Amino acid sequence: RHKMVNSRNKGSAYERSICQLFNLELGSQFNFKRDLEQYRSADHGDIISDDPTWPFVIELKRYASGPPGGQIAWWTQAVNAATAADKLPVLIYKYDRADPIAVIQKKTIARSLGAESKSIVRYWCEVPEFLTIAREVMAHDAA
Repeated sequence: RHKMVNSRNKGSAYERSICQLFNLELGSQFNFKRDLEQYRSADHGDIISDDPTWPFVIELKRYASGPPGGQIAWWTQAVNAATAADKLPVLIYKYDRADPIAVIQKKTIARSLGAESKSIVRYWCEVPEFLTIAREVMAHDAA
């Protein structure tokens, strides 16, 4: 007999695990937590930081399988939430038996290098690579 997976519980557990990873990797300055406003209104990311200088809106998805780069609708959701908050969109998705993948805009990479770019073309990378890019974006923003 197969046990039914509650998709909302699976998503919540994934959100908590990404918060723990971000808190571990980025230190206590940011203190990431689930954004419960996501259930009350549209255009909210899934996790937020206590620090208003955090430049990203993070949308998280956890599914058994799907296309490389995630669903276009997931990316659209991330972009809409980021636009509403005047931040950079990030989609992090995880399929069963696979490492989580971060989807960002190419202009985010340029910003991490201290350069300007208008390219909103999607780029996907491993989550540790995204965290490195995030650190560089924040270092250049602070400079």
